[in-house]
Amino acid sequence: MQPRRFTIVYFFMRSRWLLACCLFFIASSAGAQIQVELKFPRLQYIAYEPVVANLTITNLAGRDVDLRSENGQAWFGFEITGDEGRTIAPISNTDSEPLNVAAGKRVTRKINLTPQFGVHDFGTYHVRAHVYFADLNKFFYSPTKVFEVTDARPIWQKTVGIPEGNGTRGNARTYSLMTNRFPNHTSLYVRVEDKESGIVYSTFSLGQVIAFDQPQAEFDRSNQLHVLYCAAPRSWAYARVSLNGELISRASFSETKTRPRLVHADDGVVKVAGGMMDTPATQVTRDNAPKLSARPPNAPKSD
Repeated sequence: MQPRRFTIVYFFMRSRWLLACCLFFIASSAGAQIQVELKFPRLQYIAYEPVVANLTITNLAGRDVDLRSENGQAWFGFEITGDEGRTIAPISNTDSEPLNVAAGKRVTRKINLTPQFGVHDFGTYHVRAHVYFADLNKFFYSPTKVFEVTDARPIWQKTVGIPEGNGTRGNARTYSLMTNRFPNHTSLYVRVEDKESGIVYSTFSLGQVIAFDQPQAEFDRSNQLHVLYCAAPRSWAYARVSLNGELISRASFSETKTRPRLVHADDGVVKVAGGMMDTPATQVTRDNAPKLSARPPNAPKSD
């Protein structure tokens, strides 16, 4: 009976070992089928411009996957290095609401890196995204992507005071218009900052501009900036920007017998005269432009 008992015990232990190996193999295989991709819309950005990363997660595990933060570990994050391999530490917490990815599905999230990391200095940045799968206590990584931060060419700048009762912090704002040449077009940028406190409220592109035509800029009685610029032959774009760097409204005009231009009304209102309106001025909400709470050390300065 002794050999028989030994055989039964051996068979039981061997079965448990095989079952454990199978479960580990299945879990590892499922985990390996979570693919992480990272893309940027372009390779070059202006200092303080929103750098929006497209994070794509593909679930090929054969079952639904719940991605969640656990034990203080966010379920996704980024590893960023600057010039000479300098690590860029996060300056704010990553939004890490749980995400369920159904079997065979692909989910993409757009994440603005500008308010989360100090990617304001000029130079080249290498970025790798990671996804933490709490069920396996394992990280999965995307291939590394690269983008460059530079500054645009300043073409106009003016500092204005903040009207009383406006409710806006600070004593003054500096508006800057800049241009940056890309391979197939030139973009017009606007930056709003408080130079005294070092706060940059926003930097963003107004759109394509014909480089040889100087944009027209005027202030209304609230010291909001009005910009009119030639976006294409015989086509003009109009934008209004607030003291806090918000794009309030925009419109487009066509050049007819008269050329569009900004004029001041008697009540201090700025409006477009001449030309023909293609699209009326519409309110605009920009989700991707951050309002930075502080300007980092050695930040780029406008000329």
